[in-house]
Amino acid sequence: MSDFETFDLGNVVLQSGMTFRGAHLAYKAYGRLDGAKSNAILMTTPFGSTHSDLEWMIRPGAALDPRKYFIVTVNMFGNGLSTSPSNAPPPYDRGRYPHFTIYDNVVQQRRLVSEVLGLERLKLVLGFSMGGLQAFHWGALFPEMVERIAPICGAAKCSPHNFVFLEGVKAALTADPAWQDGWFAETPVRGLRAVGRIYAGWALSQDFYRERLFEGLGYTSIEDFLVHGWEGTFLKRDPNNLLAMLWSWQHADISANEIYKGDLGQALGAIRARALVMPSETDLYFRVEDNRRDVAGMPNAELRPIPSIWGHRAGNPAQNPADQAFLNQALSELLAA
Repeated sequence: MSDFETFDLGNVVLQSGMTFRGAHLAYKAYGRLDGAKSNAILMTTPFGSTHSDLEWMIRPGAALDPRKYFIVTVNMFGNGLSTSPSNAPPPYDRGRYPHFTIYDNVVQQRRLVSEVLGLERLKLVLGFSMGGLQAFHWGALFPEMVERIAPICGAAKCSPHNFVFLEGVKAALTADPAWQDGWFAETPVRGLRAVGRIYAGWALSQDFYRERLFEGLGYTSIEDFLVHGWEGTFLKRDPNNLLAMLWSWQHADISANEIYKGDLGQALGAIRARALVMPSETDLYFRVEDNRRDVAGMPNAELRPIPSIWGHRAGNPAQNPADQAFLNQALSELLAA
């Protein structure tokens, strides 16, 4: 039995011009919608994760309190639960899975919000990492629906340096001999282990390693952390799904659509929502400076960096009480504003 619900989208025309027939979104709802339908929050998922990886944020007494809010976590395309290479039927399987942009994700999420949940307004849209990319898109694409956005360690557009980092991840994965004809027909063990080691150096800061904070997580050495904490994590992922999500990440841009026609300034200026943009001070690829420029173009936004040495992982601090407290306080203030 699955712990989520599925919205059958039917035939979805993508930005690429391809039509994916029989697409679906997986989502899970927590709490209850009030009579005025004014307490709905949408949370979007990050790279390689599903709704279950974010459930630690949804608990009584926290900012995302299911006793107070109706919280819906929607799984992005490519994560294995919503339409993905791992569950795509022929002829979209084995290297023929089409590219889904972040725009494609958010447009279909709006259908879920409107057609299934019956909502005209969202109190908050938030997300970490790739979820932050989606939160920015929600603010720009549907400004009339969104009261607040909270992009956490995300950006309005994938930066050139971020793009290059992801090229390294892709190269390590596809260097495995299991990569053939645009598809992994078998598990690329060497490639997945290599991706884990690359990510370990980017997702956490230099200070994290200098202070040996991995020991507080139960690891006895850097090698132990790399093998169990990172190689082990990526060996659980579907490699074709990872590549699909990496493509979506690299091409994220709130202005890359017919509404804004590549004008990033116009897209940022269209975000009416009260925005709390929270990069990590030590994130190595979603940089504070990139968010500073985003916020400068938004009419109602605050930049509030997370004072942490946990790098990118400060934005999803399931094992980090100090950063949990910072995010919880910030989100509580945003919701009360």
